Amino acid sequence: MPRSVLMEELDAFTYREAIADGAPVIIPVGSIEQHGPHLPLNTDVILSKAMSTRLAGVIGGLVAAPVVYGYKSQQRSGGGNHLGGTTSLDATTLISIARTLTLEFARHGAHRLIFLNGHFENYQFLYEGIEQATAELARRGQDVSAILLSYWDFVDEDTIEEIYSGSFPGWDVEHGGVLETSLMLHLHPNLVRLERVMDLPAAQLPRYDILPVRAELTPASGCLSSAKSASEAAGQLLLERTSKALAEAISAELAAQ
Repeated sequence: MPRSVLMEELDAFTYREAIADGAPVIIPVGSIEQHGPHLPLNTDVILSKAMSTRLAGVIGGLVAAPVVYGYKSQQRSGGGNHLGGTTSLDATTLISIARTLTLEFARHGAHRLIFLNGHFENYQFLYEGIEQATAELARRGQDVSAILLSYWDFVDEDTIEEIYSGSFPGWDVEHGGVLETSLMLHLHPNLVRLERVMDLPAAQLPRYDILPVRAELTPASGCLSSAKSASEAAGQLLLERTSKALAEAISAELAAQ
């Protein structure tokens, strides 16, 4: 029986052996955030873990238990932290989590870490925590490096055109829309309720943030674009091409280190 790539499913001895053999550790990072009436609150966790699992299979890595909570949803990228169900961390907490996990996996003996992000707002705070930890480890003379990425950065223009047929609304409003819904239809169709999709126009938001948030600027769905044209076939295409591009890039980077 092949060994699971999921750290949470391994016994401690098997895990330690894999780390000693040089397995990179991939840490999926998501959020608990509303994704409209048709997707579950843990969509970002599910998708980052799925991408991490496929990557681990290619590079011989291990997938750590995911970071479930993320930084505060923002109105122009996630509908806003004011919407019920969204449960968020503040910046200092997420920075501390990223720093602590980097130091912990280094303590286990891991030398190569990959933080695979699935929630837009997380990125800079993950960067800060990882940078603090790798700088500290370097001062100690420990050879530990980390890669930070968001999976949607590996969706190429041809795939976007094939799925959206010229109607791509832009990444800034692709929250609860075609991409996430299609991926979920392919990976976990039982968790998607297409009949509840609210087919509303893409959000028209200012090019600046307003605080306190003006709730009326967020569409009633909580989504920033419509998922009406989402499909399982599009999800399969997205998963295959995105994970392939991601694996090629990370394999090349690890080989160069």
